[in-house]
This record gives sequence, C-alpha cells and structure tokens, in this order.
Amino acid sequence: MKQRILLGCCLVATVAVATALSAAPSGAQPSISQRIMAGTLKPAYVKVPGGTKRMPFLSGGRTVLLPGRQAVAQARSRPSHGRFPVASAGCANRNLRRNVRVNQDCTFRRQAEEDIIADPGNPRNLVAGMNDSLVGWNRTSLDFSVDGGRHWGAISTPPFGHRLNDPNDLLPTPADPNRHTIKGGAGSLHSYDACSDPYLAADSRGRFFYTCVGFDVAFNDSLAFVVPSRPGAMGSYFDQVPPPEGIAPPYTGREHIVAEDNSAAAVYDAPKVAADAFVHSPNRDNVYFTWTVFDVTCGPNHDQYCESPIWGSMSTDHGFTWSTPEMISRSNASICTMGNVFKPALDPGSCNLDGHSDLVVRPDGQLAVTFVSQNTPTQNPQILSLRCNPSGSSTAGTGHLNCGRPQKVSDYVVGPTCDFGRGPEQCIPGAFIRAPFETSQRLSVDERTGALYLTWYDYRFREFDVFVARSTDGGATWTAPRWVNADRGTDHYFSAIDIGEKHGTRVAISYYRTGRVPGEDTPPPGGFGPDVATQPSNYGLSVGTDLHTPYRFKVLSPTFPPPDGIQAGFNGDYSGITVDRNDVAHPIWSDTRNRVPDPAFDKATVDEDVFTAARPVSRR
Repeated sequence: MKQRILLGCCLVATVAVATALSAAPSGAQPSISQRIMAGTLKPAYVKVPGGTKRMPFLSGGRTVLLPGRQAVAQARSRPSHGRFPVASAGCANRNLRRNVRVNQDCTFRRQAEEDIIADPGNPRNLVAGMNDSLVGWNRTSLDFSVDGGRHWGAISTPPFGHRLNDPNDLLPTPADPNRHTIKGGAGSLHSYDACSDPYLAADSRGRFFYTCVGFDVAFNDSLAFVVPSRPGAMGSYFDQVPPPEGIAPPYTGREHIVAEDNSAAAVYDAPKVAADAFVHSPNRDNVYFTWTVFDVTCGPNHDQYCESPIWGSMSTDHGFTWSTPEMISRSNASICTMGNVFKPALDPGSCNLDGHSDLVVRPDGQLAVTFVSQNTPTQNPQILSLRCNPSGSSTAGTGHLNCGRPQKVSDYVVGPTCDFGRGPEQCIPGAFIRAPFETSQRLSVDERTGALYLTWYDYRFREFDVFVARSTDGGATWTAPRWVNADRGTDHYFSAIDIGEKHGTRVAISYYRTGRVPGEDTPPPGGFGPDVATQPSNYGLSVGTDLHTPYRFKVLSPTFPPPDGIQAGFNGDYSGITVDRNDVAHPIWSDTRNRVPDPAFDKATVDEDVFTAARPVSRR
C-alpha cells in the first residue's frame, strides 16, 4: 500500500510499505540500492509556484543498471546488418560506417555513459571509460589506444575489486593526517558490487587517472577513489584500490581513496576528476576530485532526501594520498534558496540541492567547478560555478581547494518527462531515454588563455537545444548563453565539449539528435510511456570559433533506433569528447546500430556499443 505524506513545509514524497528484500542481511534495513530496485526510494519533489519540481536523484548508472531494476520487454527478432570493415579487434562485424568500436567484448550487453581523454604530451595515446554491463550489472570498463583511436585494447579487471568497506580504517593517522570518510563508523567489510559514472584525466607526464563511484547492493557502502596509471604505461593498466590495512601488506589500506562511507547520510554519486597538466603551473600535476554526496535521512522515518551538496578533495602526490574531503558548493543567499526545505537546521541560502559537477584546471593553477542546483524558487534549476585556489599538501594534511562562493552561469529550462518506474523524469521522448538535468552541463578550458567554456542542453526554445557560455575571469562572470546547433526540429542533447588551441580557439561540441514526437510539449501528467520510442537518432560534431555560433555540424554515426528490451530507457547520462594537441577531436558515444542475433536470449533486439571517430577541428 502507498500513502502520501507532507514533509516540512512543501516536500511531497511517496513512501511504499515493503518487506525487506531477500538480499538484505538478517535484521538489517534495506540498503539505498535495494530501495531503488524495489521502487520504495524515489526522487523528492518540492511545491513551487506553478507546480512541483523534482530534486536531484542518484544517476542512471546507480539506478537503471542495478540487477532487476528494469522490466524485460518482449523482444522481436530483427535482421542483422551483416559484416563491415572495421578497425577494432574484437567482434569485427560490428562497425558500421567505419566508426571505431571502442568496447572489445563480444557480448550483447550494454555499454554506455562514456568519457575519453588524450595524453597532453602524446596525441596518439587515448584512454576511454564507460559503464559496462558485461558481467550482468554495472562494473565499468577501461579501454586504451596507442595509435590515435584507430585500434583499442581493453582492461577487464575493475580497480576496486580488492576493497572491503571499512570507514573506520580511514580516520587520521600519524602517517596520513587526512580523514577519508564523511560519517565514519563501522563498515560492512563487504567488497563492492558495482561502479558507475566513469571519468578520466591526464597529467603533464603521461599519467592517466580513472574514477567511478563504487557502491553495494545489499549495504549503503560508497567509495570515492582515483586510480593512476604510471607514466609510460599509456593507460594500459591502472593501480588498484587496496583492501583495508593489515589484509594484504605492504598496502596501508588508503592509497587512492578519497572517501568511503557506509551510511544513508553519505551516499556518493557523480565523481569527476581533473589533473593540472600545465608545465608552468604552480600546481603542476596536482589531481582534483569532486562528487555529489546525498543525505537520505530526513522525513518522519529518517529515510527521505535531505540534501545533495558538492564535495571536493585534492592530491599532491599523483593520486596516492588525498586531502580531507570538504563541502565546496557552500552558500550564496543572493542566488540560492530553500537550502533548509528538507532539513530546517541547514542554512536557507545553502546551494545544496545539487546534481553532477564538472571541473577543469586553468593555466594559472586555479580550479573551476560547475554544477546544476535546484536551489531556486521556480520549477527550473540553475547552473552555478565555483572559482577555487588550491593550496597545501595532501601528504602533510594541509591540502584545501579554497573555493569561493557559487556564482550563477545560467538558468536551466526543464523539458518533457517520461516515467521509467519512479515517477516523471526529464527525458528524450522519441528515444524514451532518461536525460537528467543534473548531468546536462560539461566544462572545458582554453589552455592558451584560461577562458572557460561551458556547454549544456535545455528546453528553453520548446525543443532540446545545445548552448555554450564563456567566462574569462575563472568563473566569476559568464556571457549570455549562445545557441550552438543551427538546425531545428529535433532534440539535441548529451553535449560534450573540448577546445582545440593549435590555431586559435576552436570549440568542439558533440551531441545526439533524436526525432520529436507528437505532443512533446505537453506530456501526460505522469510522463510519456515506452510507446513513444519510435524516433531515429544520430550523433555528430559541431565545431566553431570562440562564441561565433551556431557552429558547423557533421553527422558522425549512422541512424540508429531507440534502445529496447532490457536496455530500454537508458543510453547513459552523458557522452564525451577530447581534442588532442594536434587539434584532432575524438568524440565518444554509445548507440544501437547493432542488432542482436538472438533477441529471446539477450532480451533485446538492439545492442548498445561505444564508438569513436577522429575529426580535425582546425580549418583547412
């Protein structure tokens, strides 16, 4: 049975009475993951003038990719595309139109939500990460290329597999004065089941850094970590997150760990990493990390959403030791409201109802961070930015990001919604996939001038369009949004950005396009259902100079259908792009061009694979 309850002054939440799931330990309450799987934990909503607005929620990789989360649709057999010329080694018949297939496994399980980075010193060396359901649920995977993206090798061993959750093992010690836990307490001593939201960085000496958010199905375990590859390895292997101290000497049990918790008051999501790759920077090769921390202990039963601020940390020894985590989204009453709407003891001007962050380093060693915040009095969120001046040493316990107050970049206009099983969420109706506002913005930097460029997509012109804004003062002020896509009549989304600096400022933004459906501007009260998944999609690249928009556009992929069956509703929450030092762009995306040979067995008719293409961004 379900009942509606009022929390505080204006929270509308739905609480379902359910028995503990069988996977929960005897006598324990269901974990956050189990509650999501059972449908008893859903996004929170706030009443505002004109209706209600949805609060940030855990990312798609932590929700739809959990085992049992999605219903299996009746699959229909479709003909195979046959064999095509390829550059990938694995599954040589799956590269239509000569895009390079990055994931090398030969299963028909989803790969999506991808990121890519180039070695600043070696344009032929690329590393990619993605959510990967190869083992049946989400473990993420890594792939590397040493020939500019023509061929790829795969890394199948997850770098967190040896870690057992133990927050009390991460309290300050004489050897490491940093505290690597937010709430502390006894851990589950359970290994991590899954990892989501992969992200990558590279420093000036050829080290790559990889992160994803580790979590457990049966416990409230969360792990924030960054593992490095050594210089010269070219991203072909990464170090491991070690087990707790004493289990496998000579590990200390804290290498590469930013933070770890086992609490509903500290549920991690959306990790991001950046490295200072500027040879003349005062912070050369420092590594920075930001992520969202959800507190789900409010309401009469202490099991509902409280807040989700942005936290940060830094490493001055190449990702081995991390500074004590600190909340960096802070407060600014001039732009943020309702910070205490769910928890009255909090600052009402706190900018703490946040989704994904993104971050980049500027040539002077400053750090810029952007994020989406629901601390607004309307149904629409806003995009905020932080200017940070990192200082101190992570090994000495003196490292701090020193972020200023949040500043406003732009309003964000929400679009149509679909129902994927937990109430209406922003979506792309024609493909019937989630498109959260939380993950919509991506940040890049002009490495010559230090100017910041931010891209996002929203619905301000009654379709999803891609926008760009620029800041020349480290994120203190921003230009008005500029419209990137020249065409109308389709939805444009999951934009990713990087800058080519070899011949001036060449802005490269890649994104998806999907056909619109009738009535898209006026979805049903509960959101569209899967019957609207009828429209084709493609992926392409826009390139332009500075803010001289709209940018010229080129389609990169073949046309592909919506995901279906067990993969329906999700094509990741973002895509990626990197521009190497020779001004060659390497966008990366997932699509469904490939048909499965046995729909009854694979429970889908199309497979989600990850592709890339190399395209120069300089004018010829």
